[in-house]
Amino acid sequence: MKEFFRRRKTSFTTGGQPEGNPVPDDMWVKCNACRELVYKKELTDNLKVCPKCGHHMRMSAREWIDLLDGGSFSEMDAHLLPTDPLGFVSLGESYAEKLVKSQQRTGMPDALLSGVGMICGGRLALTVGDFAFMGSSMGSVYGEKLSRAAERAADMGIPLLTINTSGGARQQEGVIALMQMAKVTMALTRLADVGQPHIALMIDPCYGGVTASYPSVADVIIAEPGANIGFAGKRLIEQIMRQKLPAGFQTAEFMLEHGMIDMVVERNQLRDTIGRLIRLYGARRRPVTRRDPVEELIGAIPYM
Repeated sequence: MKEFFRRRKTSFTTGGQPEGNPVPDDMWVKCNACRELVYKKELTDNLKVCPKCGHHMRMSAREWIDLLDGGSFSEMDAHLLPTDPLGFVSLGESYAEKLVKSQQRTGMPDALLSGVGMICGGRLALTVGDFAFMGSSMGSVYGEKLSRAAERAADMGIPLLTINTSGGARQQEGVIALMQMAKVTMALTRLADVGQPHIALMIDPCYGGVTASYPSVADVIIAEPGANIGFAGKRLIEQIMRQKLPAGFQTAEFMLEHGMIDMVVERNQLRDTIGRLIRLYGARRRPVTRRDPVEELIGAIPYM
């Protein structure tokens, strides 16, 4: 009888695997929303959308490329590398060291991936932010890649799709990072001059200077369900205002209800939706008229 109540160390196996070959640790993923365990392959096949609650999990920039037609993506400006113009150091770690760690972790030179490809047979220029790279913060390389993508789209007469996730401007580059907002917005005017659209997709999370600049002036603004979109975080706003914000504040659905975005689209419908938008806008191309910036400034001054 004593043996019945005695605890014994027991090894469990699955699928007939021997005890020396345990189940891999990364076979299951816990959903951040419903806290349920999801089989990783099932999650991947479902575009990283939880099959139990529909929560849209984050994807890397490389994973977003699968939105395009297979084999159509051609990366551009991959040679651009960030520098440390301010010699920034925080908590004993330099900005240069932080960049190296992010590059090794993500396999990307900076937070933004840029190139050209096709969706549903329609050609377009594409930029994708990767939140795993320093919160996809906008620095000099981010802004330069985005500006070049807009100008490339204008020269080729094709639409621009930006997939945006960010925590804001990169503080380690100071005013250089802040100037990227104006720089990118100005580059997008060339795209408008040739009649091509800028389609902005906001994915979770999208905050700070990125939200406050180019995605918010796009021709079509799309967001994923449940994506958090805003300038400052909800907790910070509540601390400043000293009052409780409404339920669902800064979610994609809240933004749609208040007219800040045009549509909320499920991830498995994004490809068809963007392809339809490209067809509706059509392959229009008008010649780009280049003017000297000084002439434009002088021309804007009224004569006395």
